[in-house]
Amino acid sequence: MSGKWQKTQYTQLRLAFAEGSRGEPLGADRRGTEPLTAKQTHESPAGKERLMEEVCDRHNLEVAWKRVRGNKGSPGVDGLTIDETLEYLRKHWAIIREQLLNGTYTPQPVKHVEILKPDGGIRKLGVPCVVDRVIQQALLQVLQKQWDPTFSEHSYGFRPGRSAHQAVAQAQRYIAEGYNYVVDMDLEKFFDRVNHDMLMARVAARVSDKRVLKLIRAFLNAGVMENGLVRPIDEGTPQGGPLSPLLSNLVLDELDRELSRRGHRFCRYADDCNVYVRSHRAGERVMASISRFLITKLRLKVNESKSAVARPEERKFLGFSISNDGSERRIAPKALERFKTRVRELTRRTRGASLPEVTENLTPYLLGWQGYFGFRNPTGAFQPGRLDSQEITNVSLAAVEERKKPLQRITPSRSFKVSCGGCSGFAHWILAHVGSSGGPTSTAQSLFRFNRSPSTGRLFQCLTRSNRRGT
Repeated sequence: MSGKWQKTQYTQLRLAFAEGSRGEPLGADRRGTEPLTAKQTHESPAGKERLMEEVCDRHNLEVAWKRVRGNKGSPGVDGLTIDETLEYLRKHWAIIREQLLNGTYTPQPVKHVEILKPDGGIRKLGVPCVVDRVIQQALLQVLQKQWDPTFSEHSYGFRPGRSAHQAVAQAQRYIAEGYNYVVDMDLEKFFDRVNHDMLMARVAARVSDKRVLKLIRAFLNAGVMENGLVRPIDEGTPQGGPLSPLLSNLVLDELDRELSRRGHRFCRYADDCNVYVRSHRAGERVMASISRFLITKLRLKVNESKSAVARPEERKFLGFSISNDGSERRIAPKALERFKTRVRELTRRTRGASLPEVTENLTPYLLGWQGYFGFRNPTGAFQPGRLDSQEITNVSLAAVEERKKPLQRITPSRSFKVSCGGCSGFAHWILAHVGSSGGPTSTAQSLFRFNRSPSTGRLFQCLTRSNRRGT
């Protein structure tokens, strides 16, 4: 059934992005049917760069659709879900494609969304409708292939083949080389303060297709829908669209070039930039000069309350703190405290959820957290706070089985010696494991083991904890 559904989805996808080069509406029989839309002359002159044709290529659009669908985003201002958008594209893609090729496409306003930051602030997001997200993703895939090789090797954010872990590892190498003071710069409301004219000048220096330039400008000026009213935007690149990270890297590429020209050791991940120097005095000079450069050249401002010159242990970078000699990286205290708070929120009994529901919500969070903070040291030593994904899954399954019994703390049976009586016990076990380097038991012991039922041969996920000495 699943294979049949996937085949149907693929067929619909091929139909949705059919080449409407002759102007036929999707779904029309091309054998003797009059086209409902007249073919128009494309704006891009012959002999010039034809990026828009690459953007509208069927294969490129199919890849973009799969990426947008995989992200499982919410609807935009039009209220269309991802599945509803596929049917919409089948009916209207020929017209949309013609508008893109003619340079007359007009994006819809983005939906205003606010989410809380971990430090208590508010992050403003602009969620485009699904159609615009697909077009942005298709545009991103074409532009990124051309632009990314020109970006600095010290930039790690939102780039293919690069990650936050690579940025942290490079920062650790700088510190180990003796650059054990960090100039930690945080840009104040960066995504809200990008100047449109300066951004488009940088885009125009790399793109000659006027239709692409008009489309990017249209996305920047689409406006934000708030309380039923569209508010115009004259600066900033709203977070929430696929194209925003690439444009932010384009703006900050000038900062990367300036830091490289001065010979600094630095790592940048999006708007989070750290420069590593040998003394506090040198750090103060770098902070002052780079702040002036950002204000005068990029019209950006450094957030003084979140920026400082300090020793690496006193600062955090992408959720990690690094020892002053560069020998060790740890989970930053704030990141660990946020993790514990989130686990307590998901496992408190007052939520009124059964244990299967709790573990269904908690397990993906734990696995995602482990996948990021399970980043080991180069020496391979145990990383404090590291959770093994198999252990998390095993504990979740065992906790679900225990919760099938009456809602109270009970003594586990002989075949189920898992000391996690309900949600609270499960949370206590997780927090205890994170709070120590070896977890509740020694790292030399097998924390859990599988038991096979002799009668049925079925592998039970009962996972008896080893309490006996020597096991």
